[in-house]
Amino acid sequence: MRISELSRRSGVSIPTIKYYLRDGLLPAGRPTAANQAEYDEDHVRRLRLIRSLIGVRGLSVSATRDVLAAVDEQQGDVHLLLGLVLGALPVERSGRPPRRDGAAEPAGAGTGPGDAAEDVAEDVAALTAEMGWKTSPNPPAAQVVAETLETMRALGVDYDWRSLVPYAELADRAARLDLDQLRDAGDPLQQAERAVLLTVLLEPALLALRRLAQEHHSALRFGNG
Repeated sequence: MRISELSRRSGVSIPTIKYYLRDGLLPAGRPTAANQAEYDEDHVRRLRLIRSLIGVRGLSVSATRDVLAAVDEQQGDVHLLLGLVLGALPVERSGRPPRRDGAAEPAGAGTGPGDAAEDVAEDVAALTAEMGWKTSPNPPAAQVVAETLETMRALGVDYDWRSLVPYAELADRAARLDLDQLRDAGDPLQQAERAVLLTVLLEPALLALRRLAQEHHSALRFGNG
């Protein structure tokens, strides 16, 4: 297809496509004349993934380039590819994903110094063990859970990993639903794009649904009719 058709199919403007070509995010098309080239379905899928990473996930062009470099190396490993595009796994500046041998970060690279930080780190490890979850070493999401528990304890709220188990069970069901919706995607790039859209775009709606449900159950329990 010509670049005009590529723009129409992908939803990306021609000037933006040319920018991605110059910056190396999008592979060059097949030359057909001095200033013309043809593009194929791989370019369409690549553009849609770029658009989701920049426009939906909010990555910079530089960060997107790093993610795409890693994606190019890992297209045969859908699990690792999804971790890269969703930010569950960090991408080194070389464009290579981190080691997969289970190596942990150096000592002191966790939630920070002090007994409280160690306690919440142990809580997160206990929670993932209770759920039977297999995760990469020190994933960013675990850091968020640890920081949340540490903040709640600092505010005097008696909350530990056991209190999170019912929520983790709901999250487990939601994750299954997310991955079920990737079945129809035809190839790894389409799966990666859909995973970004489902994860990032749905998160505000999921929070809003929780608020609606809270209002409903509050009315049932405490409302005066």
